[in-house]
Amino acid sequence: MELHAPIPFASRVRVPLVKTRLSSRLAWPGFLLLLCAPAVSFSQTPSPLQEWQYSSGVILQRLFEPDVPEWQVVLGVAAEEQPLYDGAHPYRVEAGPVINIRYRDSAFFSVGEGVGMNILSGDNYRAGIALGFDLGRRVSDYSTHLQGLGDIARAPVIKLFASYAVSKQFPLVLRVDVRQFVGGADGVIGDFAAYLPLPGSSKRLFMFAGPSITLADHLYMQKEFGVTAAQAAASAYPEFDAHGGANAVGLGFSATRLITDQWLINLDAAVNRLLGSANASPITQVSVQHVVAVSFAYKW
Repeated sequence: MELHAPIPFASRVRVPLVKTRLSSRLAWPGFLLLLCAPAVSFSQTPSPLQEWQYSSGVILQRLFEPDVPEWQVVLGVAAEEQPLYDGAHPYRVEAGPVINIRYRDSAFFSVGEGVGMNILSGDNYRAGIALGFDLGRRVSDYSTHLQGLGDIARAPVIKLFASYAVSKQFPLVLRVDVRQFVGGADGVIGDFAAYLPLPGSSKRLFMFAGPSITLADHLYMQKEFGVTAAQAAASAYPEFDAHGGANAVGLGFSATRLITDQWLINLDAAVNRLLGSANASPITQVSVQHVVAVSFAYKW
């Protein structure tokens, strides 16, 4: 649920059913395989894929299986379709690697989440910091539409995050993250999200779904959706001052099918709707957009 096009780089459930049908199944050892499965993203740039999909279920691992393995590694390949940039009408499909490496419940490296560590962690909560990388936005991504607006440079991103799982009986996960762009898009963007295992999950099929809302400050929104006087003079767009606040709401879905105890197929899909200045910007062509990512991976 957020912004930019991907480039390879090496991130309303029926509660009674979940309580009655799912709580007895989550303790199965096979569930650990899903917790290490990647929610595919090819960079740390925001996209319609929601932040929680980069690590869906990881927090539940310690809740249901306290003895977390020392090392957990998932490697594979993936393909992803999403907009050329946030608000663009054209889409493109790109392929890239799946990399998800975790050490105990303390450190991780993944294509979606970046490099990070849990500063606080318990049976049902975790909070920490990660370093990612934003690939920016180039005029060449869509030259006929972005001409005169200039590039948004690549830049590192510092992310603070926290997740909380309500209980074994009601495994609703609440998540918040805040990301500071150091250069490039500048500014701050963050998400509030909730997700839940879905009824119908089994030893070989695991599914999650949940909503999210994204907020951003004025600096970020102006870089992404605003049009300065200089840009207006160099392009066909009118001047536009973007305001901070809520810029998108979305819904994500993740599913993992275990082919064997090691091989798996993962599907991630999400749809979001741009709000406020993101929707009103003259750069934005469509307010509703989606992303679909499919990966084939092996777990050690």
